[in-house]
Formats: sequence, structure tokens, C-alpha cells
Amino acid sequence: MNLKGKVHYVGVNDRVKHRFEGLWFLPQGVSYNSYLIDDEKGVALVDTVDVAFFAEFLDKIKAVIGDRPIDYLIVNHMEPDHSGALALIRKYYPNIRLIGNKKTFEMVQGYYGACSENDIVVTDGDSLDLGHHKLRFYLTPMLHWPETMMTYCETDKILFSGDAFGCFGALNGNIIDMQMDTDDYWPEMERYYAAILGKFGAPVQAGLKKLGGLELQMICSTHGPVWVKEIQRAIDTYHRFSAGITQRGLVICYGSMYGNTQRVAEAIAEGAAEAGLRRIIVHNLSVSQPSFVLADIFRYGSLAIGGPTYNGGLFPEVEDLLKRLTGRSVSQHKLGFFGGFTWSSQAVKVIDQYNEKMKMQLVGSPVEWKQGAGTDALAQARELGRLLAAE
Repeated sequence: MNLKGKVHYVGVNDRVKHRFEGLWFLPQGVSYNSYLIDDEKGVALVDTVDVAFFAEFLDKIKAVIGDRPIDYLIVNHMEPDHSGALALIRKYYPNIRLIGNKKTFEMVQGYYGACSENDIVVTDGDSLDLGHHKLRFYLTPMLHWPETMMTYCETDKILFSGDAFGCFGALNGNIIDMQMDTDDYWPEMERYYAAILGKFGAPVQAGLKKLGGLELQMICSTHGPVWVKEIQRAIDTYHRFSAGITQRGLVICYGSMYGNTQRVAEAIAEGAAEAGLRRIIVHNLSVSQPSFVLADIFRYGSLAIGGPTYNGGLFPEVEDLLKRLTGRSVSQHKLGFFGGFTWSSQAVKVIDQYNEKMKMQLVGSPVEWKQGAGTDALAQARELGRLLAAE
């Protein structure tokens, strides 16, 4: 599909994979976006696709340039969902020159053994003249791998942004945002950020600052729609999540074996509702998919988390969430926690130990009970809910 002038979309959809990176649920699939610039002094391909879709990918390339060669492959990101077809592209186009930074080529060699002496190593600010299109390369490390970079077309004001500004969700015919209803993609962008980029808040902020002076008429990410009309909203979403800017709301996450922890979680929700809080989300961690939970936590400023003591530790699904949160940009959140036990108290101790790493702002006192969650524990839970609801 033509995007602008001689810039074309040659990406593919994956509607088969159940979990992105083997972890994150994909109810609406995912796209692997690649772009082709057909110019006077050369043809440049920006990133490739998952190798499983190589035949379709090659057909799309040939539909644009026929049997003409590709001169350059710009590797913005080496993760295999974008570099997977690299080695095959090199076989089909043996004279192609890869463009990447030093760390890119370490990975090209390590993954595919496909480096060539004709490849081009770029540093921050280097450029490439394709004729009509003038490209400039910006290194944006840890978005979200060490080698990540972005390519800016100075001629058409297009940013080929790698995974940045990407989202889950396959593309259903239309590619550009102003040609489609984008409502379903915004929560998928937030879920994508929370799952994939959530621990890289500082590098995201650094990247936004570095690129902040560029005039942008189009953002071409490696996942999801091409942004034209909604460029500012995409940037604002990444800024908000990476800076820890949240909306008023409470997310309650719990695990429960026999219902006691669930009763306490419900009491916290009731207390928050009594305090006038309108946005309250409750996740049973034995049921909810982790990426949806993480996205909600990134959206809202207060979190309550709890579970029972289990095998001398914490209920596994609750501890799994805490492990995922550790290292992510959540230190500006307010936190309350709760836990029960039958003979040996461990749950609240474990949650408190995790918060020493997460550094969330503790609100109130932990709610703890022995054996059944009685009236005292439920009353404490309602009070914790009221405290977490306060602005």
C-alpha cells in the first residue's frame, strides 16, 4: 500500500500467534510493519517481518518494485519479529547493504551470521541520501533493546520509529489512522507499552526529548496503525505512561483460594466507592491476563494488592504480578496491601519486601487476618479503600 509519494507499506498481519513473545495475550492479533522507499538513487527497506510470513512479505515487496533490487535494509530494531526475515532477504537480494549501528551488527552476526563488509555502520545523526528522500538516523537505546534506533525522513517528515508508538492489534484492511476507527487501538497501545516498554520509562523520556524538535507528518511504527491524524495522541500516550502520569482510579489485584482474600478485596472496593471514587477495577489474578492488569495499573494512580500465604510464601499469581511490577515505572503510585494466613504469617511480609524495590507510596496499614476474614478485617479493608480513594 502506498503511504506517501514513493513510501510504501509492505507489512503483514499475524492472526495465529496466541501470545506475543510467548507471554502477552493477543486477542486481536498483531501486525509486523515494514516499509519500502523506492527512490532515484536506491531502494531502501525499513525493517523486515517475522520469518514465518516471508513469502507474503516478498510478494508485497515485488508488487512495488518488481524484479528490481533492494539497495539498503535499514535495521531499526533487531528483535526477531522485525529482523526474522533479514537472512532470507539477504539471500534474495545478495547485494543489499544493511544499515545499523555497532550494536545492531553484533546482533546480526549473533542471530543470523549475516554481516557483510559492504554494510554501513551509522552513529547518531548520520544520514543517507536516496535521491528525493533524505534520511537521518537517531540512536534511541533501550527502546526497548540496546541497539534500537529511529530513521527520520527529512523530505516527507516521516519518522520510522521502530517499536515506539506501536500497539497490539492486527490491521484490518486500512493502514493509516485517518482511514479507520482507531478506538480499539488506544487501549492496545497502553497494554503494549505496559507489557513491553513498562520498565524503560527513562529511556522513553530520553527518546521523546531527543526527537521532540522534529516536524512530524507521519509516524511509521513496527506494530499497529501508521499515525498521521493522531500523532500527538500517540506521543502523549507514551509520554504519560513513561513519566508515570496517571488518572484518578484504583486497581485492586488479588489471588484467593477459598474466598477470604476476595471478600477483603471486595471490601476495599466498597470503601473506595463510599469515598466517591468512580473508577475502580478489580482483577482476580487467577483469571485476568497479566498484560491487561499491567495496563490498568499504569493508567490509574492507586493500587491495592493482596493474597493468602501459600507454601510458606505468597500466593503464586500475586507474587508473579509483583515480579512484573518490580523495575517498571510505578514508584509514583499509591499502594495498599492485604493478606491472610492460617498458621504462619508470610503474605504481607512478602508484599512489603517487594515494595522496598518498587518504592510505591504506602497508604494506611496492611490489612492482615488469621484464618477467616472477619468483621474487623473487613472494616479495616473498607478504611483502606477510603484512603486509597483520596486525591
